[in-house]
Amino acid sequence: MAKIFNNIEIPIDQDLEEKLQWMVPEHGPYRILRQSVDARRAHSPHFVYSIEVAEKGETLNIPEFNLEKIATPKEKPLIVGTGPAGLFAALRFVERGVPCVLFERGSDSGARMKGINQYWRHGKLDTRNNVCYGEGGAGLYSDGKLITRIKSPHIPYVMNRLVRFGAPAEIQWLSNPHVGSDRIRRVIPKLREFLKANGCEIHFNTQVTEILMEGKQTVGVRTEHGTEFRSPHVILATGHSAEDMINHLNDIGVHLDGKSFAMGLRIEHSQADINKIQYRQFSEHPKLGAANYKLADHDDKTGIGVYSFCMCPGGYVLSAGTEEDGIVCNGMSNYNRNSPFANAAIVVSIDHNKLFGNDVFGGMKLRRQLETQALKSVRAAGGTKELPAQNLLDFLGGTHSKKGPRDLRPGSSPSGAINIRLDEILPSHMTKRIQEGLNKFNRNMKGFVVENAQLYGIESRTSCPVRVTRDNETLQSITHAGLYPAGEGAGYAGGITSAACDGIKIAEKIIEQLQ
Repeated sequence: MAKIFNNIEIPIDQDLEEKLQWMVPEHGPYRILRQSVDARRAHSPHFVYSIEVAEKGETLNIPEFNLEKIATPKEKPLIVGTGPAGLFAALRFVERGVPCVLFERGSDSGARMKGINQYWRHGKLDTRNNVCYGEGGAGLYSDGKLITRIKSPHIPYVMNRLVRFGAPAEIQWLSNPHVGSDRIRRVIPKLREFLKANGCEIHFNTQVTEILMEGKQTVGVRTEHGTEFRSPHVILATGHSAEDMINHLNDIGVHLDGKSFAMGLRIEHSQADINKIQYRQFSEHPKLGAANYKLADHDDKTGIGVYSFCMCPGGYVLSAGTEEDGIVCNGMSNYNRNSPFANAAIVVSIDHNKLFGNDVFGGMKLRRQLETQALKSVRAAGGTKELPAQNLLDFLGGTHSKKGPRDLRPGSSPSGAINIRLDEILPSHMTKRIQEGLNKFNRNMKGFVVENAQLYGIESRTSCPVRVTRDNETLQSITHAGLYPAGEGAGYAGGITSAACDGIKIAEKIIEQLQ
C-alpha cells in the first residue's frame, strides 16, 4: 500500500531520489505532492517535499477526474466572460455533457496579443484587447500565477486540466505554482478548441450589453450586435474591470454592495538584490532560481494593512489600462523568470465602510480618479505612453533630494517610465501608510529599501470594489433569479485559481438544477 511522507528535507546539493532510496530501499513508483523552498536564516536553503510512495510492484492511483455526464438539457447556460471563472465553468459544463454559450468582448488570444503589443510599444490602446480584456482574462493571460489561499476540492481538478492543455506538470505540486505568460498563451488556444469540439459555442468580439429580465427572473442576454440569446441560467464572469456591466446591473436593479479592496503602487528591484536578501551566500545557486517574497504590515490602531501582492520574480512591470484616459500598472513573468528585475504590488487596504459609507460606487470612483490623475501627470511631464515612476528613496522622503529628483534607472516596463511624484498622486493617507509599510518591510528584509529600487503607478486593479451580491446556497443574485455572479468581477475570488474554482462551483450548482 502506498505511503505518504511529509516534510522531507533535501539540501540543495542533494537529490530527492537518493534520500528516498535511503528511506525506502525497495520502493516502487512515487509522485511529488508538494515542493517548497525553505530559506530561513537559521540554516542553509533546502527543499521540503511531501511525496506518495508505492511499494515495489504496485502502481500509484493518480486521479484523472473523470466526470459523469448528464442528459443533454434543452436550455444552454450562457457565460459572459472568458477569464478563469468563465473558461472553467464552460469546461465543467462540456465535460458533464452540457452544451453552453460563451461570450467575450475581446478577441482570441492571438489577436489580443497584437493589441497588447501595440499599446506597450506605441501607446495605442485597444479598449477590447488589453491586459484585462480578451480571451483568458486579466490574471490568467498576463502571468499565470496560481497561488491561492482558498481551500477548495476543485483545486486539483483545475491544475490537472491546465496540465492536460499544456501547462508545466510541476504546477500540481509546487508551493508557488506558476505557468508563465509565454506558456499560458499555448494553453488557452488548446482549451478553447476543446470547448468548441465538445459543445461550447464561443462568440469573440461580442460584448454583452444587457442582461434580459422578465420581472426578477433572468431570461437571457442581448449583445452589442442586437442579438438575443435566451436562457434562465446566465453566469456573469466579466472580471474586475468591467465597470460598464456593473453600471448596467445597477440600472436594472440588481443588488450591489460596496466592497473593501486594495490599491497602491508597484515596486521594482534588481532580482539579484532580492536573491541576495533571501538566499544570502547561496543566491547564485542554479537550483534556487529567482527568489520571491511575501510581506505584510498591519496597523492595529487603524486596522489598515499594507502588503505585497502579485509578486513577480524575474518579471516585468506592465501598463494594464482599459480606458484611454487612465494609466494602470500590473506585473508579469515568463515561465523561466529570467528578467533581471523583480517586482510586486505594494498596496493599502481600503475599508469601504470607513471611507465611503453607503456609496456603493465609492471605491470605483477613487480607482478612476487615481488612474486619470496618473495619466494627466505623465502628460504634464511631457510623456505619452510611459508609466509614472519614482525612485524609492525619493518616495520615502516625501520630497526630492536637494539636487532634484533622482534619475530613474532602466527598468523592465516595455512602455518605459517617466519621473513623476507618485507620493503626491496618491491620497496623503495612502502615501503615509505605504511609506510606513516599506520601512517596516526593510526591517524584516534588510536591503529592501535601496536607492536603485523604484516605484510605478497606479496599482489599482487588485480586485473589484463592488460585489454583485449572491445567495450563499443557490449562488444566484439575491434579487434576480438565474443570474450567477462569478469570479473576481463579482467579488467572489482573488486570483486565477480561486476564480476558476468559483466558475466550477457555479456550473455544478446549475447542473443540479438541470438534472
